[in-house]
Parts: sequence; C-alpha cells; structure tokens
Amino acid sequence: MKAGDPAPVLRVSGLKKRYGAIQAVAGVDFEVRAGEIFGVIGPNGSGKTTLFNSMLGQIVPDEGRIELNGEDVTRLGPMALNRRGVGRTFQTLQVFGKMTVRDNLLVAAQEHHGSMFSRMFAPGDCGLGPRADALIDRFRIRHVADTRAGELSYGQQKLVDIAMAFMSEPDLVLLDEPCAGVNPSLVGGIGALLKDLNRHPAADKRASFVVIEHNMDFVMDLCHRIMVMVEGRVMAIGTPEEIRANKQVLDAYLGN
Repeated sequence: MKAGDPAPVLRVSGLKKRYGAIQAVAGVDFEVRAGEIFGVIGPNGSGKTTLFNSMLGQIVPDEGRIELNGEDVTRLGPMALNRRGVGRTFQTLQVFGKMTVRDNLLVAAQEHHGSMFSRMFAPGDCGLGPRADALIDRFRIRHVADTRAGELSYGQQKLVDIAMAFMSEPDLVLLDEPCAGVNPSLVGGIGALLKDLNRHPAADKRASFVVIEHNMDFVMDLCHRIMVMVEGRVMAIGTPEEIRANKQVLDAYLGN
C-alpha cells in the first residue's frame, strides 16, 4: 500500500491454523483494498477453506490477526461480523426453501436492522422492502419474487443466495465458490452481475469482494488481484496478467 492510499477494508496478518500435525494455514498475509475484487485460488488442500472460515468467524486461528476497517475482529463470530459490515455466501446454499424469494432477502437483513424494540414498531418488512425489491430487479429474479425458493432451479437459488449477502449493504462480501454447481450458461451472468454490483453499488459505498472459486476463467475475468495459495502458504499475489505469467504458479497449480 502506497502512502496516501486509503486503509484496506480487510487486513490479514500472520494467520496460522493447525489441525493436529497438519498446518492448514501457515502464516498468511494479505490486504483487500476498498472497492477491490480479490480472488483466492489454489489446489485442494492449499488452505483456502480454512482461511475463509477464519475470516467468516467460524473458526478461531491459532495465531495472527484479522482486521476489518482497522478494527481487530480476529475472535468475532459470524453474527458480530455481519453487524460490522461483512456479507457472505457458502459453498452450500443457505436459502429458506419454504419462503418466497422476497422473504428470503428480508430475513437476510432483518436481524441486523435496528434493535428488537425498533423492529416491533416498524412495518412488517422492517422498512427493508424497497431494498429487497431493488436487489430483486438487479438480479433479474422479479418473475420469481413471490415463488418459494425451494421451487426454483439450482441456478436461480444461487442468485437468491448471493442477493441475500448484499441485503445488509456490506463493506466486504465473502463469496465461497459462487459458480459451484451452476450451469455454465449462467456463470458469465454471475460474473457480470458481480462486476456491476462492484462498480455501481446499491448503497453509496463500493463493497469489496473476496472470492474463492475453482473456475479459473471466471476468477481471471472477475478479479482485480488474485492470491495463490499452496500448502497453507501464499505463493503469489498479483493481477490476473501477473498470475498468468508467474512460472511458479504455472508449475504448481495452473499447469503450463
């Protein structure tokens, strides 16, 4: 980071996590800048999932520090992180199948919108209806807004799942394999949608994204910078062009 640059949204320093004899994450350092789409790639067993779960507050690292907008959040759980501006998706869908698409979006933000007392006297949707409707339109799922999520195709449910992560107007969105299981015809649409949300956010601020994904074409097209992990360590961080040209990465992961 150069002098005068804004402070990073996310800073991870010296992160380590061991499971018995296995060092899953072995001293990882990186920063995510404001408005940046940051990709994390690596072969299976490289430590990506352990790193992500640490950033999500699902596990506590053995060593190291995680900062969100300059605040130490290393030991905070998922709910506390959400209240501080972290949205997230998981490899497995987190939609509520018996609820409509619109209600799924409302539920995703209601628990983080005001106090319990204020919600008691708010409209039935806690005033979040316009925000949900705006995201429904941006994700082009208006035609299924009143359909139960469980009746949708997997790809449509994936769109709902991603939309839910944006309902709290987060500073940082962690996306765990957004293309997993998705029809190839929809992958490009998800990438275009994420680019649009990054460039033209619904709120006044641009969210930063951290994306774990095995679809290399998707990552290379979407991300501003990419971090390559191998055996729990950072092998390289750079632009897509720099990663493509890195012989170590080609030999260890991408293949030449």
